[in-house]
Amino acid sequence: MSNNDANYNHGIIGNGRTCAIIDNDSSIVFSCMPDFDSGTIFASILDKEKGGKFRIKTPNGQVTKQEYQKNTGILVTTFEGPTGSFELVDFMPRYTWDGRAGAREDVSSDIIRVLRPLSGTPEVIVEYDPQLDYAKFETLSHIFDEGRIKSTTTGIENGKTIYESCYLYSDICSECILEQKAFTLDKQRFLLLSYHDKVIPPDTERVELKLQRTRSYWLLWAARTHRCECYAEEIIRSAITLKMLQFAPTGAVLAAATTSLPETVGEVRNWDYRFCWIRDGSMTVDILHRIGHPAMAESFIDWVMRTVPTKDDALQIMYGIRGERDLTEETLHHLSGYQNSAPVRVGNAAYHQQQHDIYGILMDLIYKDLRQKKIADRHPAPEALDRIWTRVRSIIKTVEEYWQSPDRGIWEIRGEERHFVFSKVLCWVAVDRAIKIAKIIKKQSWADKHKPLRDAIHHDVCTKGWNEEKQAFTQAYGSSDLDSANLLMADYGFLSPTDTRFISTVEQSEKELCRDGLMYRYRNQDDFGEPTSAFTVCSFWMVKALARSGKRKEATERFHTLLSYANSKGLYGEDLDFVTKRHLGNFPQAYSHLALIDCALELAEDCEDYLLEE
Repeated sequence: MSNNDANYNHGIIGNGRTCAIIDNDSSIVFSCMPDFDSGTIFASILDKEKGGKFRIKTPNGQVTKQEYQKNTGILVTTFEGPTGSFELVDFMPRYTWDGRAGAREDVSSDIIRVLRPLSGTPEVIVEYDPQLDYAKFETLSHIFDEGRIKSTTTGIENGKTIYESCYLYSDICSECILEQKAFTLDKQRFLLLSYHDKVIPPDTERVELKLQRTRSYWLLWAARTHRCECYAEEIIRSAITLKMLQFAPTGAVLAAATTSLPETVGEVRNWDYRFCWIRDGSMTVDILHRIGHPAMAESFIDWVMRTVPTKDDALQIMYGIRGERDLTEETLHHLSGYQNSAPVRVGNAAYHQQQHDIYGILMDLIYKDLRQKKIADRHPAPEALDRIWTRVRSIIKTVEEYWQSPDRGIWEIRGEERHFVFSKVLCWVAVDRAIKIAKIIKKQSWADKHKPLRDAIHHDVCTKGWNEEKQAFTQAYGSSDLDSANLLMADYGFLSPTDTRFISTVEQSEKELCRDGLMYRYRNQDDFGEPTSAFTVCSFWMVKALARSGKRKEATERFHTLLSYANSKGLYGEDLDFVTKRHLGNFPQAYSHLALIDCALELAEDCEDYLLEE
């Protein structure tokens, strides 16, 4: 198996506190400690020379296979060399303390790598090169005592002393690790990298116990996941990936695990996605709720309620994973970027933007959660319901005040604000779902009072958002440009999927935004020129729009083509190159995986007939 720099050949391991991105040669090329949004400990994906990595290899040998253990977040890489073969088992410990679903989980910031001989007497080399805190300052590693290597970095930044450290525990000779000496793997060995100096040093038995408990955790979690038989493997892999992206201590959901992987190599559309967008997080937990994991939605909604606790707290489009409001963006000039695609950014300046679609997407999630609880006769505690109702009314007050104002839209345009159609549609969704919530909790007078607002928004969009010449809803009022986000109009109930206006919008979007089966978000110029890559989630949105508008065979064919573009581990980045189909953008992308599951559920009934026809 060759290490192909022309694509993302990566897997991800994680435990709900942080994660590690692992290349197909076993190199950990991106990982932050102790949390998702902390400074990197390895970042060779952003700078091969300076970023740091953690690789296992065999002299004159190669990797022959890399795959996940079925229905788990455990990644196994197999090596073969002149003297023998072995496997590397990578995972981050994750399990509940008492084995019950929903019980408190262990989420320590540990990466464990287990080496197991398979045949012969394999030779192994460990390349351990941590570069802490984005490699801003030199990292020094030394043997703390036998079986423990300590790595530290220190420097002055903005007048403050910066210090970070990490610890590598192993039953492999410490000198062999630091000096990258080959050794014979005569029995199972382990490497445990931790942000913490362990009170109880790990040993072989403890590591094996962590592995078995982590395997059990993932198998039990996967067993509770609803899936259709035809797409079971794809649904489970996407669901596990989304589970990894929820920050367990708070319930916030990351948009992606990385920062600054470019939408197009050599361009500057490089952003930090290690934060929680209200939109992305709501969509993610909504899908996971649908496939049997309501606790993830409840945890996310609770995080939102804690993050904006009072009536006058304005809802931002995004927050830090602990609820931080200030996500000031800075550029790390000392890092060259992925394949020299600078800049490398930390933080995200979009946090202060106005994006009116977030209200509808969050309200849709709250409504679905309450509706499902009512159906299951699982009523929230009165105090919790009080908080939710207060937030619902606060959001509608905001919608009533701002729905007629321009915003930045779902794609976070950094230029001039506009009257984006999708933003208006989701304002309608916010009021519609709030009315339905009011009915559930028997606030009928409030519901009746707000029906005129819902109807006014609907009329406004249908009057000003529809372009008669284009025979489609356009990106913004008065515009002739199309936008893939409008493919969701039927999904959110704004229009019926059989409405001729929706069908025509889908057809026109396919003509203008589709290229070789993949979708642009939009084709018009933005702050950085015309987009040059396909946005993966939009390609999945087109699949569902085609299916819902009656073109189910075409939708199924497109879906199977999109499934063929997954990397060898079943994962997707944010974007795809139109020509080569290589992955681009931050990785793995929650948007892409939640949309995959959504399409799989939509097309489950059609799958068997499609396969029979093939």
